[in-house]
Amino acid sequence: MKHIYAKSLSEYKAPSQYEKAKIIAAARRLKKKRKLPTSIALEEETIKELKTLAHWRGVPYQILMRMFILEGIHHSRVADSR
Repeated sequence: MKHIYAKSLSEYKAPSQYEKAKIIAAARRLKKKRKLPTSIALEEETIKELKTLAHWRGVPYQILMRMFILEGIHHSRVADSR
């Protein structure tokens, strides 16, 4: 079985589909909601890559990670509803 890695997809290097102003506005709006701290063990290279992507998109890397997680949950729910 061949593995497909996100970094090998053309979409990975495509320009950001996110607008910085909307991300910051959403972050401020959601900041008021209570969040539970959690931890995740990631390889150093993965963290560096996240920080690079976050810098490129103009958002903090923790917010970018949260966006990726929420987006993944959304896609999973959409796929499950089919």
